[in-house]
Amino acid sequence: MLVRDAMSTVVLTIGPNHTLRQAARLMSARRVGAAVVLDPETSGIGIITERDVLTSVGRGQDPDRERAGAHTTTDVVFAAPQWTLADAASAMAQGGFRHLIVLDADGPVGIVSVRDIINCWTPVVGRA
Repeated sequence: MLVRDAMSTVVLTIGPNHTLRQAARLMSARRVGAAVVLDPETSGIGIITERDVLTSVGRGQDPDRERAGAHTTTDVVFAAPQWTLADAASAMAQGGFRHLIVLDADGPVGIVSVRDIINCWTPVVGRA
């Protein structure tokens, strides 16, 4: 099975100046655990996850003042839609992260998470 078969095509995109509260609200509303952060100043693509928000709040930082750009991972490993799920899982394990942004020639087309991979690899009881 390939990444394109498992990835979520719901790609939440935010800017680096969104507050963490705004990012959390958008992620919650879309029921996703990560957002792609596009920075027009650097033409860079990064990712912010629910864990990044949780870590900031746990440190006592104000989610209404903290900006997504300050908590964005910019050293991102990207997946291609044609990667196997084993390739994606290996990249996640090596990098210690739970989400990969999926890129094609036009830019981000999806996000694949550990949960997406598990759902494909593990049969759900009652689903056959």
